[in-house]
Amino acid sequence: MKKAIVLCALLVLGSAFASAQTTTPRVAKRQLKQQARIEQGVKSGELTAGETKRLELQQAKIRADKRKAKADGVVTPAERAKLAREQNRASRKIYRLKHNENVAK
Repeated sequence: MKKAIVLCALLVLGSAFASAQTTTPRVAKRQLKQQARIEQGVKSGELTAGETKRLELQQAKIRADKRKAKADGVVTPAERAKLAREQNRASRKIYRLKHNENVAK
């Protein structure tokens, strides 16, 4: 009886651990913030249509990479680092494009 209880407890903990490894809340939260920055840039006229399109394509690539990382059920530290690097690049690009001399007409 004790073995069955211990086995069940281990299965529950194992499944909870496995599901925790596929979540990427930091990536998702950052995606939302970057999307809001892009939308704000469009509203204020800081981003042109072309700049916005390039930024949206970059965000779509990050979302696709996130889906690919989650596909096998485990997001490895290397995959998390890659997503973080991509988001860092995107953040810098958003800043540069919002602060250049181009203005939407």
